[in-house]
Amino acid sequence: MEETFIQAWKSLTELIAQYEGGLGSRLHKNQRGEFIAYAQWPNRAAWENSGVNLPHQSQSIRQTMRDCCYEVNTQHELDVVTNLLI
Repeated sequence: MEETFIQAWKSLTELIAQYEGGLGSRLHKNQRGEFIAYAQWPNRAAWENSGVNLPHQSQSIRQTMRDCCYEVNTQHELDVVTNLLI
């Protein structure tokens, strides 16, 4: 179900950028086959208030992602101190 998960992740990330002001996300896969993603937001308030502006279709996309996973959790909540990404 990896490809299904990746496609759903892409779709949800695009909706979050379009409707919630998210600055994008990156998806990685480690040596054990676990996916690790992180997203960037313009500020903490935008992240904390996210989800209210998403269209109805986002619910089915999120469910698809959950159905593909054994576990979904937030490992860290971080504030940007310095950003040198290009």
